[in-house]
Amino acid sequence: MNAHRDNGSTPEQLEADIARQRDELASTVDALHARLDVKTRAKDKAVQLRDQATTDTGKPKPQVLAGAAAVLAAVGGFIALKIRRSR
Repeated sequence: MNAHRDNGSTPEQLEADIARQRDELASTVDALHARLDVKTRAKDKAVQLRDQATTDTGKPKPQVLAGAAAVLAAVGGFIALKIRRSR
């Protein structure tokens, strides 16, 4: 008896199964490559963050400016407090 008849598969079915498995493996390798490509992921994240922080004209959104001002004020206050305490 032939091996392909023992398991009920024809050569065409085996070839189709191999082609399907090859496609699945290629998809898996592509997905792993995308996850491990740190440089591209970092660039994509930078673009995403820039798009979230700017208007359509490329100017910073008011919320971003307010947040930056608050951070600068807090840092400035912390430095002023440290200078006062050190005197």
